[in-house]
Amino acid sequence: MTADFMTWVKICGMTNLEDALTAVEAGADAVGFVFYEKSPRNIRPGAAREIVKKLPDNVEKVGVFVSENVERANDILQRVGLTTAQVYSKSIGEWLAWHVGSQRRLMVAVPGSALNDDLLITFGSAEKPLSAIVVDSGSGERPGGTGERFDWEGARIGICELEKEVPVVVAGGLSPENVAEAIKILRPWGVDVASGVEARPGKKDPEKVRAFVQAVREIDRKVS
Repeated sequence: MTADFMTWVKICGMTNLEDALTAVEAGADAVGFVFYEKSPRNIRPGAAREIVKKLPDNVEKVGVFVSENVERANDILQRVGLTTAQVYSKSIGEWLAWHVGSQRRLMVAVPGSALNDDLLITFGSAEKPLSAIVVDSGSGERPGGTGERFDWEGARIGICELEKEVPVVVAGGLSPENVAEAIKILRPWGVDVASGVEARPGKKDPEKVRAFVQAVREIDRKVS
């Protein structure tokens, strides 16, 4: 990491304006909105749009989609006013094709257990570079938001190789207490948290949000 590097921080699973503003005031770079009915953090596009209207322009607004039709997801991105799509999908080719013709950023989520050479080839040879790969602890049955961490030590080399091609965001089981450890081991471009800063599913704990961002900034200073 360079001396002026600051880890990108996303607070995900926004369901109300208060939580989104808390994340912004704490210094988060991005907030995420989950459009997945099975998630306790699911939000309707209309409600997300009202929140986005009140957020600063410099904060990245991310729509999280799970096995979603590309056309429908694109419609939500446009209606809500989101800047980025974060996708959990088996149809990655369709998303890569969408990305070529879109002005929005694309982040593709993959399980920490799925890091391999084929993945490096797929994303390294993309016609338009991805904004980031999100390495999460999910699986096919539970694509994300599990609140569980993957094997950081086991994934360290794979993430290091992946970072040569595309920025990597680490997610899954992060909290104010362990995010510094994750950054020291994995040295990711960014970190993404949802359940680790909640008072209950779908509602953030302001103190945990502030503590998470502070922990990231403190370790940034130490490892730079």
